[in-house]
Amino acid sequence: MDADFDVLIIGSGMVGASLACALAEQPLRVGVVEAVPLTVTAQPGYDDRAIALAQGTQRIFSTLGIWDRLAVSATPIHQIHVSNRGRFGFTHLDRKEEGVEALGYVVPARAIGNALMASLKRQSAVELLCPAQLERLDITNEGANINLSINGTSRQVTTRLVVAADGAKSAVREQLAMPVDDWNYGQTAVVANLTTQLANRNIAFERFTDTGPLAVLPMGEHHCTVVWTIDNDRVAAVLDYSDEEFIAHLQECFGYRLGRLHNPGTRRAYELRLVRARHPVQARVALIGNAAHTLHPIAGQGFNLGVRDVAALAEVLVDAARNGVDVGSDEVLKRYAEWRTRDHNRVVAFTDGLIRLFTNPLTGVAV
Repeated sequence: MDADFDVLIIGSGMVGASLACALAEQPLRVGVVEAVPLTVTAQPGYDDRAIALAQGTQRIFSTLGIWDRLAVSATPIHQIHVSNRGRFGFTHLDRKEEGVEALGYVVPARAIGNALMASLKRQSAVELLCPAQLERLDITNEGANINLSINGTSRQVTTRLVVAADGAKSAVREQLAMPVDDWNYGQTAVVANLTTQLANRNIAFERFTDTGPLAVLPMGEHHCTVVWTIDNDRVAAVLDYSDEEFIAHLQECFGYRLGRLHNPGTRRAYELRLVRARHPVQARVALIGNAAHTLHPIAGQGFNLGVRDVAALAEVLVDAARNGVDVGSDEVLKRYAEWRTRDHNRVVAFTDGLIRLFTNPLTGVAV
């Protein structure tokens, strides 16, 4: 099969764009399909949320050549303070005790998007197909035939490998009926940026409350982002709070470790589920990021897990291309799946275990 692409990435969010950047200078024909115009303001994943990047993610972004651009927007985490509301004692992690420069970094999603888009637009080897809608996907022994709608015009393209990076509600995964396990936590994360009276001293806070975990992440000296987990039946009320009411309830849960909180930004709500594909690959298809695993935000594991997917898949594909092996072959996909499954299992068990330990049990399961 003389395919148009070796690798066609569906989705240009943070994970999909990272993979495109990782493959851009390799001996591969790479395409990216995205439903919205390729700008930071149009891409829904590049919003005002703060993303906690692990050290490993920082190193991967350095390898991709985008960390220097990100560093100006990154707030290093020097300490992590973990506590449980209503109980004495806390757990404290310090970069000095760990012997590292930082325990992680907090970066606005919009800044990550800016860095990735700037890098992608410099890569002439990557063809950007957007805005384009995925209409049909047919898998064959030799590759995949894909029907797209680009500005109302139909176009068919072929590829040796389809990479689904199109999020928790992956159209690729759904069209191919790839089975998932889907747990509903019955909770929603309310996210907002705030100003603090006291300097945060680069401390990240994770506080377990009777409604769920509350994370407060540093963003500059006197700013932070709050990820407040609440039960679904409280979401409408919390979003309708006045700024003063929102701060009062938040302060009651968090306390005054950073003095008084004020100037809350726009509140956004994200329903919390654990969605996991039972298999990260099938013939001619690989799932990465939220298409493979959508996690509870506790401990900030989700995006970092997706970036590790990118690093592993990129290495497997580059090795295959250099050795003259079909990048969409079962041999290549099996290697990727075996590499990633253990990490997926470990992180899913860790995050779900914390939720079970500190909040209510899972409220339901749908397969």
